[in-house]
Parts: sequence; structure tokens; C-alpha cells
Amino acid sequence: MNFNLRSVYTCIILILVTGFSFGQYAPPPGHSGTTAISKDSSVFYAWATHCTVVRGFVNISDTNFIYNNSNRASYGNMYMATGIADGLVLSLGDGGIATLSFDTVISDHPGWDFAVFENSFSDGFLELAYVEVSSDGNHFVRFPSVSLTQTLQQVGTFDTLDTRKINNLAGKYRLFYGTPFDLNELKDSAGIDINHIQFIRIIDVVGCIQDAYARFDSQNHKINDPWPTPFDTGGFDLDGIGLVHNAPSAVNDNLNLPEVSIIPNPCSSQARFFSGNSAPLRYEISDQTGRALMQASFSVSTSVDISKLPAGIYFVNFTSSGSSSRITKKLLKY
Repeated sequence: MNFNLRSVYTCIILILVTGFSFGQYAPPPGHSGTTAISKDSSVFYAWATHCTVVRGFVNISDTNFIYNNSNRASYGNMYMATGIADGLVLSLGDGGIATLSFDTVISDHPGWDFAVFENSFSDGFLELAYVEVSSDGNHFVRFPSVSLTQTLQQVGTFDTLDTRKINNLAGKYRLFYGTPFDLNELKDSAGIDINHIQFIRIIDVVGCIQDAYARFDSQNHKINDPWPTPFDTGGFDLDGIGLVHNAPSAVNDNLNLPEVSIIPNPCSSQARFFSGNSAPLRYEISDQTGRALMQASFSVSTSVDISKLPAGIYFVNFTSSGSSSRITKKLLKY
């Protein structure tokens, strides 16, 4: 009788342990149920155009530790976090913060509204970050995140995570696959208008489980990810943020033209023009005297070689066929 009871208890414990060992959230790219979005997906109509950064330490537990002549992450620059995800990144360091802005506002639509890209080389080596949004650049609201990774043992520098135990943290997916976010999750948040978001902030979670340096998810779990990463490339590596939906623009609605953006801007050689829909548009690049220099038509997006243009300020006029309406944007060449 006692043996049978022990057997039953053992089975119950095994079932519980086994159940908790499996993830509850979306799996990696290529698996059924994943939410990963490829950088080449047609759902993206624009990418971040501006970035500011406050770098974190290469090792938050030893702020005097120096790597590559600095005690803070130093790899990459702000321009590498703008434009389409291309594998060129801005490393944030422990607790580093990047704030991104766009040539348009972001609004809530059914489904995902934007996606954040990191540069993990595998489905398991994941460096994570909080994601926050703001309508005014001052008040930010954080997406509710969940990390179900165990917190009894530190995930080591080159150890791996199970993406199925991670939700609403950027860096959930490998290189060239974005982690998507839905603004509707923040509909009851004070201080922001989810139909008029202008800034997205990315904050490295550190990943250390020591009490002095731990960061927590929205359920008060410590977030455990590869740490320490005492290199100039330490912390979250931001590759880009792609926009899936855009807010309606009263000006453009009246003009019957889609929202358009230029990324990166400023740029030195290749500029990409993005349209808010698939309707054909014509662009014309002119100098400050109004002299037309380049022109062509495109749908959705196009890459334009401006390497032969002298450094300076140019104007890009976008028009749709059968319409005299026009959108004009500045293009800075350096």
C-alpha cells in the first residue's frame, strides 16, 4: 500500500516537472506556431531612421573592467541600429538603452505592429531586452514580459536558452528574424496613445541572477540570460526595428498617397525608399535649386545609389500615377 502511494506520488511529481520543463510560448523560426518574422517579409513598410544610445558596462558587477580600452560596450554605432536588419549591430552592454524614432508614427492595428531584430547566431544563444514605447519621448510604457528560464543557476557566457520560455522580450529569435510586438497589449496604459507612438526604447536585461544586478519580468521572475558577456559586443545587439503598420496621416489621406520613408537618412551611398502599400510610386531626387537629378518608379521599396551625388541636402518628391498630389521629403547625403 505504501509502495503504491509512493509510486503515485512519484508519477505526479514527474508529470509536474516534465510539464514545467516545456516552454509555453512560440518556438524558434521554422517551427509550427513561431511568431518570428523574416527581415525580408513584405509586411514591413518602414524601418527606424534615428537612434540615440546610452551604453551599458561590459561587466556590471565590475565596472572597472576594461575591454578594448573601455569599461562600456563599444561595438557598432547608432546608424547600425537604423534601416533594414542587415547583421550590422549596435551593442548595448549590461543595462544599455537605445531609443529609436521613425519618419512616421506607429499605430495599433489588428495583429503585430512592429518587430525588433537581434543578431543571435543560433536559436539558443539569446540575449534579451525589454521593449518600451512612447508617444512623446518622455513617458515610456514597457511591454509585459515573461521569462520562465530557471533561476537556480546562472546561464553562462555562451550557454543557451529555450525560446519557448520567453515572451515579449526582444532577442527571442535568431539573426534576421524579428520578435514582434502588438500595441493592443498596452491599450489600458496611461500616458501613451497606442495610435500615435513615436519612440521605441530597447533596454538590455543584463541577465545576471545575482540579487544586486538582477532584472525582473512582469511576473517578478528574475531574467536569466547569457552572462557575463565582458566584451565590447556585450549585451543586447540591436540590428533594427521594422514597422508593420502605420498610423493614418491626415495629410496623406487627403493626398490619396501612402506614407513613405527614406532609410537610412542621412546616408552616404545607398538609400532605401519605402511605401506604405504596394501601389506604384514615382520618385524624383532634386537639388536645392530644384534641378532633377534622378528619377524612377517603384512599388513597396527600392534601393537607390546616391554615391555619386555631392554631400548636401536633397529633396525627394513622391507621386502616384494619375495624381498630381506629391509628398516631399529631405534626403541628407554625407
